[in-house]
Amino acid sequence: MRRADASAAQWEHGAAGEEITVRMLAALKARGWVIRHDLRLRGRRFNVDHVLCSPCGTAVVVLDTKSWHRGRPTSLIRGRVCCGAEDRHEEVEKVVKYARLVEAALALPGVAVWPLLVVHGSPVAGGQLEARVQGWDGPVYVLGPDRLVPRLAGAPKARDSQRAAAVAQRVDSVLLPYTEPG
Repeated sequence: MRRADASAAQWEHGAAGEEITVRMLAALKARGWVIRHDLRLRGRRFNVDHVLCSPCGTAVVVLDTKSWHRGRPTSLIRGRVCCGAEDRHEEVEKVVKYARLVEAALALPGVAVWPLLVVHGSPVAGGQLEARVQGWDGPVYVLGPDRLVPRLAGAPKARDSQRAAAVAQRVDSVLLPYTEPG
């Protein structure tokens, strides 16, 4: 019974972090971003917390929200993302896996799919980390909440509303609303 209670509390804590992220991302809609929450790929059991289509129509962001211990800073230790002394790098690897699967499912030439992690609770060293995952070109950003919207808002310099709408339509046709596997 205690395990079930602990699991439920952990799930609630994570859901609260996701809801905070949802509210924060709403500011990007006025800048032309199309944002979807709590999705899945056909035939897969995992959920994708947030998918963002850029206003330029050339990028999709697969964003995972984490709620980690407030008293333990998130930092890089020997190239791995840790919350305090606890290794959490598998969470970075998971969001890369999700981004790869979404990219393959979308099959949109010229559209980059980027993994991103936002951490609530635990202070992220310097506000952001640049983590590396074997087999992934470039960094995977791990951001504190205060860096999330400014980082995304500053990314697209141009807009292509037709291309962005086509990318969003493809996301909507490939990714489904997540429902608990039962």
